[in-house]
Amino acid sequence: MPSEVKAISPLVNRLIRLIKESHCVVGEAAPVGLALREALSNAVLHGNRLDPCKLVLVHCRCELGRGVSMVVTDQGSGFDPNKIPDPSAVGNLDANHGRGIFLMRWLMDEVSFECGGTEVHMRKGAASEPKRRPRSSNESDLHRPANTTGPLVSDRSRQLRPMRTREREIC
Repeated sequence: MPSEVKAISPLVNRLIRLIKESHCVVGEAAPVGLALREALSNAVLHGNRLDPCKLVLVHCRCELGRGVSMVVTDQGSGFDPNKIPDPSAVGNLDANHGRGIFLMRWLMDEVSFECGGTEVHMRKGAASEPKRRPRSSNESDLHRPANTTGPLVSDRSRQLRPMRTREREIC
């Protein structure tokens, strides 16, 4: 996809149509579409900085009974997702950044940032799979086993689905 904002909606609409036809996430196409739109917007605006010479790559895989997985890759310099403030924290409610990542984590079952932040990996399981909750950006992976999650600090965030988040620097 070219690094143009106007290219986002046609691609999302096409992929969501294909996802609906595949029946891999019945009833969950709208949340998947919103998460994909956020990932593409971040790749175009923040990753590639609207550079017309750069592309955004999207890989989507639908598996009946297993869900959908997507990878959005930009050609930017990357970022550290742990440095993005949690927009749901009291002091960050008026922050200009971080809502897209928060939404992706809220809507999808799994989200991870790979290759120094130039790739976002997202997965939404089939409706029969157990849901997971996103972790706030200030929860550390350092003191937690890789495939487990624990309770969040605020009462509001305990309502969120659990989710694994991991980062990998090697691509």
